[in-house]
Amino acid sequence: MKIVIFGLTVSSSWGNGHATLWRGLIDSLAAMGHRVVFFERDVAYYADTRDLFELPGGSLCLYGEWADVRSRAARELADADAAIVTSFCPDGIDATKLVLDAPRALAVFYDLDTPVTLSLLATGQEVVAIGPSGLRDFDLVLSYTGGEALDALKTSLGACRVAPLYGHVDPGIYKPSRPVPRFACDLSYIGTYSADRQLGVGALFVEPARRSPQGRFVLAGAQYPPDFPWTENIHFVRHLPQAEHPAFYASSRLTLNVTRHAMAAMGWCPSGRLFEATACGAAVLSDWWEGLDAFFEPGREILVAGDTQDVLDAIARSPDDLGRIGLAARDRTLAEHTSARRARQLIGLLESTAATKGAVATLELEA
Repeated sequence: MKIVIFGLTVSSSWGNGHATLWRGLIDSLAAMGHRVVFFERDVAYYADTRDLFELPGGSLCLYGEWADVRSRAARELADADAAIVTSFCPDGIDATKLVLDAPRALAVFYDLDTPVTLSLLATGQEVVAIGPSGLRDFDLVLSYTGGEALDALKTSLGACRVAPLYGHVDPGIYKPSRPVPRFACDLSYIGTYSADRQLGVGALFVEPARRSPQGRFVLAGAQYPPDFPWTENIHFVRHLPQAEHPAFYASSRLTLNVTRHAMAAMGWCPSGRLFEATACGAAVLSDWWEGLDAFFEPGREILVAGDTQDVLDAIARSPDDLGRIGLAARDRTLAEHTSARRARQLIGLLESTAATKGAVATLELEA
């Protein structure tokens, strides 16, 4: 297949969770013989942290303004088998118009931020990349979040055919690594700052650090404000390139996952960080959300924390105990949550949607 994508970014992983997901998926699609053309608006904050400049077996098209690239996008769509518009694509509405006019490509919307999308809708705020017609004109709507989110996409945005396409990991990049002294710590956390995640970060990361002054805690991420409640034993890494993620995970006894409030409230929202950390063999401590136990078995493959004391208890576990949890989680991830597996799921969904669309078109012609 030839697949054209209009997305937020694949070229830089700074301040977003989209890029590493796309990289793993695109690499796996290329290995299967598919070709991807990715359109990304070239903005300064991604250009300054860009660490990917070309796609395997495909094309990365960086552009300044939509008008500059519209003609090329139309040419690429002319012979495409599928076209995907993603959540938070800055030119998503214009791209959608072009996709819906394409002669043969399946029109697909992939919401990598479904609970956030639905929360914005519920409060009457603008939803980037989704126009007044919602999602009703797309042949297929994919969601990074499962469960009740799938029904909400139908009722709130008119989506006709929906399916989950969860996060994943490329085990060729995320794998056990040697520890690095500057990342060594009792508890690590990777995450872009988000106000609706701050309550969890405070209870599960900052407060444990405050209560463990002799411990060492390392936080990596972007967009943290000056008034973030740092402690002397929290060490900050402003931007951690993807290539350094495995060493980061290998250097901590335990790594933390904190879910944005809107996502945790909806459930069935496994962060890509969960799969990345476990693929590296790291023991993961996560907040709880409905559906977590469908991805990892609590107590054996992942630890769950509801408050500060749970975190302190987890940190106190023996290295052997944490090592067993990390290895069990790695086995589960390699079996069920790789980019290659998601790529096969994506192609299966596209093929079944195309078959259904073809059958409906035949019936309409016969009628």
